[in-house]
Amino acid sequence: MTGIDRDIFIKYVFAKLAEAPALARSYTETDGKKLKYRTVYIKLEKYVNDFLAGNTENRLIVLPGLRGVGKTTVIFQIYEYLLHQKKVEQDRILYFSTDELKAYLDGRIVDAINIFIQEVHRTSLVNLDREIFILIDEAHFDKEWAQAAKIVFDQTKKAFLIVTGSSALNLELSVDVARRAKREVMFPMNFSEYLLLKHNFYPPRGMAESMRGLIFSPTKNLNLAQGTSTANELMRKLITVDRPVEKEWEDFLCFGGFPFALRMNQIDTHERISSVVGRIIEKDIFALQSFSTETRNTISRIITFLALQKPGGTSDAKLATRLNRSPTMIRNILDVLEKTQLVFSVKPYGGAGRVVKKPWKYYFLSPSINAAIRFKLGVYDIRDREMIGILAENLIASYFFRMKETFNMPTGFFYAPEKEGVDFLLQTGTGEIIPVEVGIGKKDEGQIKKAIARYHSGYGVLISDTEEISMKKGIVRIPITNFAFV
Repeated sequence: MTGIDRDIFIKYVFAKLAEAPALARSYTETDGKKLKYRTVYIKLEKYVNDFLAGNTENRLIVLPGLRGVGKTTVIFQIYEYLLHQKKVEQDRILYFSTDELKAYLDGRIVDAINIFIQEVHRTSLVNLDREIFILIDEAHFDKEWAQAAKIVFDQTKKAFLIVTGSSALNLELSVDVARRAKREVMFPMNFSEYLLLKHNFYPPRGMAESMRGLIFSPTKNLNLAQGTSTANELMRKLITVDRPVEKEWEDFLCFGGFPFALRMNQIDTHERISSVVGRIIEKDIFALQSFSTETRNTISRIITFLALQKPGGTSDAKLATRLNRSPTMIRNILDVLEKTQLVFSVKPYGGAGRVVKKPWKYYFLSPSINAAIRFKLGVYDIRDREMIGILAENLIASYFFRMKETFNMPTGFFYAPEKEGVDFLLQTGTGEIIPVEVGIGKKDEGQIKKAIARYHSGYGVLISDTEEISMKKGIVRIPITNFAFV
């Protein structure tokens, strides 16, 4: 054990066991009412049930995600499920935050687990004879978290682990651990989750699949018919929501990406998101890479620049000149921002094996982040249709990024590098290119027609504020409020 007295560590672990029920209530209730479940909770509950039923295959769950998306709440909901519904004894469920473990005790995950096994259960991992549950939050603060998880996984089939942390957990998964772990990435909320948690609204069955069918194979009449049918059913069901769907969608776009937004007004939500961004800079970025204190200001200025820029690529060299920093430093910062998944990049399309010397486009993982930064700087205006268009493009980009990460569909996600090119190019598994244009208030279809010809595409997709799904002259038109359910 490193740096601390074992007796203190033992007291710490017993304290964590004792305080967990009260802590769980504070995270899972508001004004005495239980918070609703995000989609990922259903998956975690199934893994728990399978484990208790004797299926030990999925007993190491890695839950990476951006700060603020609700990872801690979800694992405390699992804690309460174990304690109250599955009647698992309190001393068999250990929750701790690695951030706290490091800050107060300079301890390691493996130390906490060893104390839990040896002092609470008076045994060893190999000799465990009943199921235990270890819920580890903020694991990225211990660089050896993956090794600790592997040791537990290899030495016993009686331990079920959930490990949460920043998106950097993805990068720290060794081949050995990746083979053992079940990865469930937590993203900001999509529109479907937003309506479910806010209004208890369930979209028509197959809504997401039908939207994906429209994007990736609309020439099949079944997909076009199914997309139109589910969209019509959606409109009928949305009558039960008190507000017009366009207003609800606009709220979601501007400040509804994070679960805490459901319990706050707009101004408080913007402030909370700004605080999340600040915590990512202060905690997560510096846990990934060492920067000097003065570099912190440069990181903040880059984030501000990305929020305020109009659609287009971000050149390292131009940004370096603007901020009076070296291109190498700018590139390092952008790389780390991507590792936290505060932002993601979309690269220019170059065709087979070609490298295009064009800047990359950067988007925030949720447009709510962009809106919050604009609010903090005094340039947020809900009546500004250009701003709404920028946020909508960010939303569409984040959806495609999420689809690529979770379904590997599309297999490639790019932007068109030519002047006045379409917003995005999706590449299918067969190499076909699907041009996509996002148009809020834009009626001109010239760009997408040119892209269809340029990339020899069978069709293109226009996501806009149109009122209905249609396909005419090789252009699939999808209302953005329908696409938001993908």
